[in-house]
Amino acid sequence: MSPRKLLIVALGLGILAAPLAAHGQPPAKIPRIGYLVLAPLAEKPSPERAAFLEGLRELGYVEGKTVAIEYRSAGWNAELLPDLAEELVRLKVDVIVTGGGGALPDAARQATKTIPIVVAASADPVGIGLVASLARPGGNITGTSLMAPELGSKRLELLKEAVPRTSRVAVLWHPRGAGRLEWQQTEAAARRLGVALQSYEVRNADDLARTLEGMSRQRPDAVIMFFDPLTSGYRVIISDFALKNRLPTIFGAREFAAAGGLMSYGPNIPELFRRAAVYVDKILKGAKPRDLPIEQPTKFELIVNLKTAKALGLTIPPSVLIRADQVVQ
Repeated sequence: MSPRKLLIVALGLGILAAPLAAHGQPPAKIPRIGYLVLAPLAEKPSPERAAFLEGLRELGYVEGKTVAIEYRSAGWNAELLPDLAEELVRLKVDVIVTGGGGALPDAARQATKTIPIVVAASADPVGIGLVASLARPGGNITGTSLMAPELGSKRLELLKEAVPRTSRVAVLWHPRGAGRLEWQQTEAAARRLGVALQSYEVRNADDLARTLEGMSRQRPDAVIMFFDPLTSGYRVIISDFALKNRLPTIFGAREFAAAGGLMSYGPNIPELFRRAAVYVDKILKGAKPRDLPIEQPTKFELIVNLKTAKALGLTIPPSVLIRADQVVQ
C-alpha cells in the first residue's frame, strides 16, 4: 500500500475511533450527599429539607442531575441512627448533613472521622464536644448552631407580657446542649420577674409521661419548652395537654405554635438548613470542615396563635402582636 493510501486509512480510522472513545467514557461522577434526620421523611419535604434543597439550587446544584442525595430517616426512633449513619458511610457519600439534636450528630460522628459532617441547627456544639470551638471546629464537623442562650430569658419575658398573671411556670427542656444554657438564662429572668419555675427534664417518651403527670399535680400557670429535635415529635401531645388544661405556652420552634401552642420564639430553623447548603458547597469544592467557622443564628421569629388564645380566653396585648412575625388566625 502506498504511503498516501496508508495516510488516508489512518485518518479514517482516527475519525471513526474518536467518537467511539468519547462514547465509551464513563459518565462524570456527581457528588453524593447523605441526609440523616430523626423525623419521618414525608413525600412533601419538611420546611427544613425544602430550605436545604433551595439553598443547593441557589448554588447551582440540581438533585438527581448535578448532585445525588441519600436520604435516611429514623422515624423518631433514635436507636436506629447509628446504623443509618454507618449505612451512609458504606455508601461513600462525600458529605453527611444532619440535624442538631444530640443523637443525630453523635451517630454521624461515631460512624466516621473522615467524611465531612455538616450539622444544621446544632444546640451547643462546643458544650457537647462536637467541635473544639465555634471559630475553628478542628475536626470533620462544622455547620450552623442554635446557640443563643438569651432566648431563655426572652421567652419568659414574652410569656409574662402576654399573660401578666403568670407566676408559676413549668419548663420542659432537654438537659444536654443549649438546654442547660437556656435554663440558666430562664432562671435569671424568673428571679427578675418574680416567677417560680418548675423544671422538667424531657429526654424521651417516659420522661414526657412523668412530666405531664407532674404538671397535672402541680398546676403551673403556663408552660415553656425549649426546642430540641429529639423531643419536637411530642409537640402535638404537649400542645393538646396544655389546651385541655388551659395552660398558655411558649415554645422554641414555630412548629409548636402551628400545632396549637400559644406562642413560639426562636431561631428560624429552616434558614439554618438553607445555610447548611453553603457549607456543603464549600466542602465539595475542597474546603475542610475544621477551617469553616460554625454560624450562630441571626434571624429570630415570634409566632402567635390567636386561635389558641381565644380557646384559652386570653387577649394578647398589642405590644406583643406588633412584634409577631406571623399571627395564626
